[in-house]
Amino acid sequence: MDGFTLIADPTRRRILDHLRVEECDVGGLIQVLGLPQPLVSKHLRVLRDAGAVTAVVSGRRRVYRLGVDPLPDVLAWMTPYHRMWATRLDRLARALDEEETS
Repeated sequence: MDGFTLIADPTRRRILDHLRVEECDVGGLIQVLGLPQPLVSKHLRVLRDAGAVTAVVSGRRRVYRLGVDPLPDVLAWMTPYHRMWATRLDRLARALDEEETS
């Protein structure tokens, strides 16, 4: 599954957003999301199969965290836009600075 399809689902985006901040087991995600365990597990399996998250066994728990490169196709698509806007905003900042010093 490509990254765009992966993040098209709001539940998967919420899981990724939470795991960006801290790693978590299924029980913790159930509490944060307020969703039933089978649904959370289903989304975690999809995310894990796509490489967006990894799981580490810790005792009787599986602790999930973001993968090393969770959404490479999304990042590759966004990078040119980010560069374009960063360049334009840098030019705007310079123009404003020059206007202030004039």
